Amino acid sequence: MVSWREELTRRETAAAEQVQRLREQIAELTDELAVAERLLSRLTITRETMAEILTEADEPIDPDVSESTASTNTEQPQLVSGSRSPIGLMLVPQRQPGMDAAAVLPEDYCDILAVFAEAGHGLRAGQVAAEVGIATTDRSKVEGLRSKLKRLVARGWLDQEPSGVFTITNDAGVVGD
Repeated sequence: MVSWREELTRRETAAAEQVQRLREQIAELTDELAVAERLLSRLTITRETMAEILTEADEPIDPDVSESTASTNTEQPQLVSGSRSPIGLMLVPQRQPGMDAAAVLPEDYCDILAVFAEAGHGLRAGQVAAEVGIATTDRSKVEGLRSKLKRLVARGWLDQEPSGVFTITNDAGVVGD
């Protein structure tokens, strides 16, 4: 039979061990909480900064500057009022008859148009991806390419059929290699 003093000592030891384990858990959780709070703070600051940038980008651009830029030089990206770009530039301008794609579009967009010019028929985003060297198994990159294709459609450089096939717009100003 165990004496009450031995039982009391055993229980005290067990309680002291439990207190120590709980203190260690509290210390670990306190560290984890500090890391999570820092991350939350950084994300909050980022959100506020981006809201500031986008609010500034939504402010109307001086129409005199925008019109003079557009009328004097159609070979450069144009300032666009109300765009979501924080710097106010449109990298893919609206296509106009006789506009040279190589002179006004970024290189990656010219590469996309060259693929269509070489193919001579409509292509799906996956087919274009394969032609420009994007792994078709990387869905995020193919979707990024699809966004570029849709941007080209919106600006009049490409047409899109309801089936998801993209075709080059007649007289898109594509210059071959």
